[in-house]
Amino acid sequence: MSIPTAFTDKEQITDLLTAEKHLASSYNAFLLESATPEVVHCLSALLRDTHDMQQQIFHTMQGRNWYQTPKAEDTKIAAAKQKFSAAVKR
Repeated sequence: MSIPTAFTDKEQITDLLTAEKHLASSYNAFLLESATPEVVHCLSALLRDTHDMQQQIFHTMQGRNWYQTPKAEDTKIAAAKQKFSAAVKR
């Protein structure tokens, strides 16, 4: 059994994307528990930066065909809109 000596570009960028998703989730949880405006401001900025980095990584992966997102069917979009519109009207 051979042990890889280096990660591929795809493995590295996938790891980066996973890390950014985890950071965003953690920052969001911390933000919801923040007690002072200063902490809220700081964590909001960190969360915004994390979202920006996540988007850059995501678009890089899409550009390399490493992260494909299929287009939703129009009928499924319409059904989701109807479902959530009915829930909001309750």
